[in-house]
Amino acid sequence: MTFRLSTDGPRTAMLLAAGEGRRMMPLTADCPKPLLKVGGQAMLDRSLDRLQEVGVEKVIVNACYLGDQIAAHLAPRQQPVVEIIHEKTPLETGGGVKGALPLLGAAGFFVINGDSLWVDGIKNTLQRVAAAWDDATMDVLLLMQPLARVFGSVQRGDYMMSPDGRLTRRAERQVAGFCYIGVSILHPRLFADCPAGAFSLNVLYDRAEAAGRLFGIAHDGLWYHVSRPEDLAHANGMFARGHEPETPYF
Repeated sequence: MTFRLSTDGPRTAMLLAAGEGRRMMPLTADCPKPLLKVGGQAMLDRSLDRLQEVGVEKVIVNACYLGDQIAAHLAPRQQPVVEIIHEKTPLETGGGVKGALPLLGAAGFFVINGDSLWVDGIKNTLQRVAAAWDDATMDVLLLMQPLARVFGSVQRGDYMMSPDGRLTRRAERQVAGFCYIGVSILHPRLFADCPAGAFSLNVLYDRAEAAGRLFGIAHDGLWYHVSRPEDLAHANGMFARGHEPETPYF
């Protein structure tokens, strides 16, 4: 089934797939992390399928570590149209997206981490994110998971979120109520006067926060933080059980 977003919804997306996935060693010694499988399907394919469902027409994928494997894996794919950017040296998340800007258009676009692994709640997740986007007030919209419903090795959370969705990054020793789960909409204007070369998107998130233009939306489904081999094993077990917890809630 193909969902159709509003006329203002993103039609382009960026998938971040250039990292080494060092914490996933030894599994990533000869396989890029986004191609590791959960429930029999590569995590990268899961995100591409979800983007296709909501009518995204073009996806830019950056590749660096074992990039030839990513290119070969994606070569047979017809929809959405995939264009690969090969980075000679890692540009991190911010530099990677900045390099793709000429291909992403002038409007807001999805950015998804290559290892982001979510399960929809009542509604389609990407539809919910697109519906929450407000071009007039936002430069960044992040999909957030309540800390109480996080599976995996996340301890303190990333942001606090106000009732109107504005995000505030937690202080060093603070515990925040929400984790960023690797799905967002960014506007190209966010990259005005951004650093050259490699840099983290966090630099731009902080800039947007200071301007009052960093927002979040709470995810209403499940998310699996897949950082280490044991996280991947846990996620595969949960998918095999239909996401039923190992220990009953009651």
